[in-house]
Amino acid sequence: MGQYGRVSEDTRALAKLVAAGGVVVLSGAGISTESGIPDYRGPLGSLVRHTPMTYQTFTGDPAARRRYWARSYLGWRAMTGARPNSGHHAVARLQRRGLVAGIVTQNVDGLHQAGGAEAVVELHGSLHQVICLDCGDSSSREELDRRLTLANPRFGARAGAINPDGDVELADEEVDGFQLVGCRACDRGVLKPDVVFFGETVPPERVRECYALVERARLLLVLGSSLTVMSGRRFVLRAAKLGIPVAIVNQGPTRGDGYATLAVDAPLGTVLPELVRLVDVRAMTAGPPSR
Repeated sequence: MGQYGRVSEDTRALAKLVAAGGVVVLSGAGISTESGIPDYRGPLGSLVRHTPMTYQTFTGDPAARRRYWARSYLGWRAMTGARPNSGHHAVARLQRRGLVAGIVTQNVDGLHQAGGAEAVVELHGSLHQVICLDCGDSSSREELDRRLTLANPRFGARAGAINPDGDVELADEEVDGFQLVGCRACDRGVLKPDVVFFGETVPPERVRECYALVERARLLLVLGSSLTVMSGRRFVLRAAKLGIPVAIVNQGPTRGDGYATLAVDAPLGTVLPELVRLVDVRAMTAGPPSR
């Protein structure tokens, strides 16, 4: 049987699981790669060429912080230009059909919401918000972008490859002279994107919210995550402990495959639209409820 046949058979099995409803989606960077945002660990993942910013480096090294914001200033334009792809739209359609009861995303790009999904729990935060580490003030990234533009009228660097955390490849000499701005509320505070950097802890209340969604699920559907780090894998472990089926769609193996009822190794942009079609066919051909 060819690759198409294997994917088609797996997708039919996935459609049967999803059609029963009560699905909680756990998505990772792999669902956004077809929107032009790379993942960390796939075949072309950014970890091959790029070490992500850590919380300890960001807070402890002013030069590294300046470098991050210069690169992120350019990367923000690429992130805002990204558009939801067929995978994001498929998840939103399944949610509108009442089959997806919750969405937890490890991504910080906002593309689930842009694709029509609602009530998305952003496990690692959002690049669209900025927080002051001194006073806690929260503001929009659009506002910060305007302030950085005014502070850097002659900054003419050009973006290289974008990374999943929203910054880009940029030579160190191009960072020289980039001016940071302080908190709008307290003037002197250090600004940080409201995302969870490597080495930083996800807020406990957010983790509890995700656990509660998983514990009420009939099916945990993992989309585009290698589950390499415990931040996402813990929800697969919780589902497995509670006897909740786990289905995984990802390109390449994951650290959750051993817990999965079904694992589909294929592009999400291929599988998810077909999944929606098959679920719709099942709904149309199903007989009336038995009395």
